[in-house]
Amino acid sequence: MIYEELQTAADHVARETGRESHGAGLVLGSGLSSYATTLPDAIELSYSDIPGFPTPRVEGHSGSLVSAMVGGHPVLVLAGRVHTYEGWEMSDVVFGVRTAAMAGCRTVILTNAAGGVGDHLAPGDLVAITDHINVTGRNPLVGANDSRLGPRFPDQTNVYSARVRSLTAAAAQETGVAVKEGVYAWFLGPTYETPAEI
Repeated sequence: MIYEELQTAADHVARETGRESHGAGLVLGSGLSSYATTLPDAIELSYSDIPGFPTPRVEGHSGSLVSAMVGGHPVLVLAGRVHTYEGWEMSDVVFGVRTAAMAGCRTVILTNAAGGVGDHLAPGDLVAITDHINVTGRNPLVGANDSRLGPRFPDQTNVYSARVRSLTAAAAQETGVAVKEGVYAWFLGPTYETPAEI
């Protein structure tokens, strides 16, 4: 059933934007949502108008999907997202990214605001994720497997593409911004981590 819901959402996006496929996706984190509509040829759809799409309950997460042209290529931008700490099921939390994949996105760039615990990090640093640690015990693949959405046991050795990190670092360097690397730890929230956890 989830596959069909995702296909319906992706078909709606294609129909409403007039763009049959999008090569890449961008998920904007806190404070970045307004960036989406500044992109060339932006077409904005409210999440509430897309069949099956969950809508954010967090202040600052606008809840819109934007189809835009970047470098002559169609890109899907998710401005706002839903979180497990809001009470959403994992299938809802990944609905946007899965819809982007169904709409043709083979590369998705995720952004968010996060704290850093490494001595090499300072507030405001741009950090490219090299790997992650899931300490929540939650996973969107738990439950009945639908092979149309991917394998039961996906390989996790190259989730964060070295090529994309390299391109990010090169683009940032051109603008004078340094990019650091780090491992992302996913805590459930909504509280911040305790001193023992960090």
